[in-house]
Amino acid sequence: LREYTRSMAYNSQKIEAAMAQEAPVCLRVGTSKTIGEYVIAPKVGRFLRAHPEASFSLLVDNTQVLLRALEEGKLDFVLVEGFFERSRYQARLYRKERFFGICPPGHRLAGRSVPLEEVEGERLIIREEGSGTRAIFEDALRRQNRTLGSFPQLVTISDFSTIKSLVTGGLGISFLYAPVVEKELAEGSLASFELAEAPMSGAFYFVCLKDNLFAGLWSDWLE
Repeated sequence: LREYTRSMAYNSQKIEAAMAQEAPVCLRVGTSKTIGEYVIAPKVGRFLRAHPEASFSLLVDNTQVLLRALEEGKLDFVLVEGFFERSRYQARLYRKERFFGICPPGHRLAGRSVPLEEVEGERLIIREEGSGTRAIFEDALRRQNRTLGSFPQLVTISDFSTIKSLVTGGLGISFLYAPVVEKELAEGSLASFELAEAPMSGAFYFVCLKDNLFAGLWSDWLE
């Protein structure tokens, strides 16, 4: 019995010593497409410089895909836009962003605040179902008792670059977050407009599973 007790004490000390050693950093992050393509790169760079030994992965997809991956334990936390069931997660506001319509320069909508009726005759180019970008616009329509069915010419595209290229070419209008079109607006290749009765804005959220012990450390990574 004394030998068994000594063995257990020795093993316990080994475990405690191993836990005391700094483990290699491993971080699995998911971001919605707006954040992943236009917002988060400086944060990732800062993290990798601070932790050259780190194992890091970044999944960029739409909001609903990311939330499923989070619940399946494939991601440590996600940064998402749009709407989600807040009661199911531990969430913190990351930042707010403007959300507005885009069109070619010289278009009749450019630089204006317009009623929704003026927009409904345009070809609408929009992100795929499940994306936060699409959800923001659909919510604005619902507030005016409308749906995407109000747009007889509807085009669904998941890629931001393709959307912007088509709008620049005069083949439709779209609604996107400010960071996505910041460069094009500054260059003058795109113009913006607002919906008069349905002003839109969006927010990006840090989201992890409830009761996650590392949530505080991960959220500090965003500062």
